[in-house]
Amino acid sequence: MPEKLTVLVVGASRGLGLGLAEEWCGRDWNVIATERNPSKGLEALARRYQNLEIEKLDITDAASVRRLRERLAEHRLDILFVNAGIAKAAGATPATAMEADFLDMMLTNALSPVRLVELFEDLVRADGVIAVMTSGLASIANNTGGFSELYSASKAALNMLMKCFASRHPNDTRAILLVAPGWVRTDMGGSNAPLSIEESVPLVVETVARHRGKPGLRFVDRHGNTLPW
Repeated sequence: MPEKLTVLVVGASRGLGLGLAEEWCGRDWNVIATERNPSKGLEALARRYQNLEIEKLDITDAASVRRLRERLAEHRLDILFVNAGIAKAAGATPATAMEADFLDMMLTNALSPVRLVELFEDLVRADGVIAVMTSGLASIANNTGGFSELYSASKAALNMLMKCFASRHPNDTRAILLVAPGWVRTDMGGSNAPLSIEESVPLVVETVARHRGKPGLRFVDRHGNTLPW
């Protein structure tokens, strides 16, 4: 019998991350899912699936990331998916925003995911995928302005840092994906978003799965279509 595939979903306590963990559990993968605080959603998922392992992690705390890396040192990952992110100062501009809100987003949405990727990338198999949840709002070419400017900037910074990471690994045999899931109805996305988690997540998972064994950096939507930087 072939060995089960393994995915680490970082930021899986609710919303899209919880949806990703559930989707991969349902596909009979070994799923390692992280939570910063106890998640009733993950606890319920663990009661349904024996293939789910829950780990504690605060992605913004470098020491917490390194402790998790030590705990998972013997694991080999087919997919590393970093989903953590926050949205603040939705209607603000640089002149009106609270500096702390912008700094929080830059730490959580840009620096912390790429720091985790750097510390965990050697656990990902040679034909695996390193994926990070970004946003269509990160596209500078598609930017029409006036919507979540500071959040968009933090996701554009995430894309740039992942571009830098990929440039430092020119011979990497793994796929490196920046995945935009669409505007989804979650606590962060809000009730007006056109997509449900159930409509977005299976497409994201399929897109990631299709890229196993396909080296290179790509910025894609949930369907796998290339997005402009």
